[in-house]
Amino acid sequence: YHSPLLYLCSIHDNIFYFSAFQMTYNLDNHTVICDEKELGLQSFRSIVQPVLYSIIFLLGLTGNGLMITILLRRRHRLRITEIYLLHLAVADLMLLSTFPFETIDGIANWVFGDFLCMAKGVLENLNLLCGSLLLACIGFDRYLAIVHAIPSMQSRRPGKVHQVCGVLWFICLLLSFPNAVFLSVEKLRNSSLDCYYYRFEIHAHDWVLANRILHHVCFFFSIVVMSYCYTALVVTLWKSPKRKAKKGAVRLALLVTLVFCVCWLPYNVALLIQTLVDLDVMTYNSCGFLTLLSKSSIVTKTLGLSHCCLNPFLYAFAGAQFRSELVQLLVRMGCSRVFARGQGQSRPSISEGTTTNSTTFMN
Repeated sequence: YHSPLLYLCSIHDNIFYFSAFQMTYNLDNHTVICDEKELGLQSFRSIVQPVLYSIIFLLGLTGNGLMITILLRRRHRLRITEIYLLHLAVADLMLLSTFPFETIDGIANWVFGDFLCMAKGVLENLNLLCGSLLLACIGFDRYLAIVHAIPSMQSRRPGKVHQVCGVLWFICLLLSFPNAVFLSVEKLRNSSLDCYYYRFEIHAHDWVLANRILHHVCFFFSIVVMSYCYTALVVTLWKSPKRKAKKGAVRLALLVTLVFCVCWLPYNVALLIQTLVDLDVMTYNSCGFLTLLSKSSIVTKTLGLSHCCLNPFLYAFAGAQFRSELVQLLVRMGCSRVFARGQGQSRPSISEGTTTNSTTFMN
């Protein structure tokens, strides 16, 4: 087998091999080879993608690291949403930990061995699943807190939230464990090493297809939950007597849903097309379709992964209390001149009289 760039598909008489250097498919006994240079992917994977991954890694590491530090400083006084944010930041950091391996793999090849190949696959799958579901949990919690504030008081307890997150992590880990079974490192014809689903051949392909469907279900379920909950939240706040005072929460709710869709919807559409091809629902007989599908899959995945560095800015940095704690933390770290001046200039924005707008969503 060649090293699959996207997937290895074997259904009926249609066999597709996606290689890091060429793509070969057999359709009605007619073989067509699509070289990666023709597809225009080589320069993107070796130059553009590593640069983008490095930027996302640095931004995500800084943002999520600061968020975790601030939340852990008052871990015994965390509000419900902040507990979910803490778990979400951990999930994002675990996903970001795979970026250096992806970057080096894109520039050269996989030089880290079987164990790290399996670990990377498990971590990436775990946090893509868990991250989407945690976002859905945050939306549902906001829905309960604002739309059903009084009836939900008993169920919205910190202990129960930790239990929900623990169960979520456990389920996502079980769903991600097959990656460790099927992932392995193989040497290609050009002597470079590649990390992909090589073990157990056709069973590995079945898992790739099943895992892709699992991601479809997880993503679209999260989209439905977030859309419904935030729509109900916006309607409730809009009918509130203090409508003007809560415009900040409305804007943030809309922004959260919009950014999640913009980042991950294109990639899931590309994956859905791949799934339809795997199931023989869609067919093609030239390299043109492969070119579009390959480019869109790689580019949209990079766009989707950028979401893990945006979460701290969307959720935590929007809160005035969090911004105040962030300034205090940075001052203690030695940034006193810059941030002390900034805190003095922006003092009205974090005063008690003006925190209602930005903290309504976080309570």
